[in-house]
Amino acid sequence: MKRALVTGGTRGIGLAVCRALCEEGYCVTALYSRSEADANAAKAALPQVNFLRADVADENAVRAVFEALPSLSVLVNNAGIDLYRQVQDTTREEWRRVMDVNAGGAFFTAKYAVGKMKDEGGAIVNISSVWGQTGGSCESVYSASKGAMVAFTKALAKELAPCNITANCVAPGVIDTEMNARLSEEEKRVLTQEIPLARFGRAEEVASAVMFFVRNRYVTGETLSVNGGFYI
Repeated sequence: MKRALVTGGTRGIGLAVCRALCEEGYCVTALYSRSEADANAAKAALPQVNFLRADVADENAVRAVFEALPSLSVLVNNAGIDLYRQVQDTTREEWRRVMDVNAGGAFFTAKYAVGKMKDEGGAIVNISSVWGQTGGSCESVYSASKGAMVAFTKALAKELAPCNITANCVAPGVIDTEMNARLSEEEKRVLTQEIPLARFGRAEEVASAVMFFVRNRYVTGETLSVNGGFYI
């Protein structure tokens, strides 16, 4: 049986990825760390997915999840938190938390995924961001964490290729998800004007990019931008 693990899988991009993997015939486990309401809604939408509560920034919690998995073919690191704040107003604790979840979570899951994949190979797909490629004003910490995921992906691709494990990255632009719900209507209008395709992306469009990397066994170390031309 093909098995997949998706972090941050209860809403937005993560939930869309879970749905796409299920449609491809995978047995999917999805992790979440916060909202039980989101988890309950996700369970109702995709009852075939095994939703588990675990903080990806906690190595012990991640290890326990992987110890319970009999096998693994696909890992999608989608869990992430944002921080919209000027750098001079950012605390050390905020820096650590964003880096621990976004970059640290990808590190911990990849660390334990290798043991499950090395016999038969597999695919690791990390979800970065356009800000990890260009940097975002007032999002320096978030940008740093997502840029780290791009570099981590390239290193993993080289290191894990002998085990027939691919590692790739998807860098979404402005996607219509709850993470962008804080934007005002005016901010949304201005952003839309900066996007050549003149609209926000959909979570399903990011999931489609993830599935390209899942299916293609001869692509590794790449970052695929899904941003409507926002960054070229």
